[in-house]
Amino acid sequence: MNANGHHFQDDFLRAILAPPGIAPPWTPITPLTQQPGFKVYRNTVLKGCVDALAANFPTVLRLVGEDWFRAAALIHVCAEPPRSVCLIEYGQEFADFLSGFEPAAALPYLPDVARLDRLWTESHLAADDEALDAAALATLNGGDLLGAALRPCASVRWRWFETPAFTIWRANREQRDLDGELEWIGEGALLTRPEGAVVWQHATQGMCAFLDACAAGANLQIASQSAMVAEPGIDIARLLATLLGARVFADIHGADIH
Repeated sequence: MNANGHHFQDDFLRAILAPPGIAPPWTPITPLTQQPGFKVYRNTVLKGCVDALAANFPTVLRLVGEDWFRAAALIHVCAEPPRSVCLIEYGQEFADFLSGFEPAAALPYLPDVARLDRLWTESHLAADDEALDAAALATLNGGDLLGAALRPCASVRWRWFETPAFTIWRANREQRDLDGELEWIGEGALLTRPEGAVVWQHATQGMCAFLDACAAGANLQIASQSAMVAEPGIDIARLLATLLGARVFADIHGADIH
């Protein structure tokens, strides 16, 4: 494509994404944008992007309501349009947008809820992995085990939050009321896809630190140390059993692993 073609596309996109009521600077395509059909096309494109965000962030939508969500989403769409035609992937920056969105300041948990919606999407779209058989660890002696590295499956997601976002997110995803009074404390979440469907469970701060280290390629000894720093007194054996039971890991490797 020549330079004129690039300029045309850029100008056309800017015209579509111009904030409502604000006309973009004059360009050679301005006469085109003044035709009645352009407004219809623009509205169709923007609605499609807003609809995609609503589908990708259902928990946020349920919490704030249709009108609030669509107004916020339209602002985000104009600032951060999709980079891919696959709109199921759209919304990577939406949680950060909500963090700086003044009307959301009264809902300090909302950006983290959006991050959980995003983690669900990432887990849902990730490649398939065959989960590690826990019996593979039983064949290793103590030294080999500590020196081995566990790789999480591509579909596994986890995160620690400074808000009770997971409790709020889980209750709304499961379409039920919160159990009792909400305690304002940090929480973690672990999302897995063991049988083709995304499932979730609570994660401690030590679990998140352990998985962070594993994802970075650390061996079991270093990952365990990271977990104990984040959560003193954590039972590493119990943690490992929980993660293996949740089918978090894809494989194990190290100097003496065959």
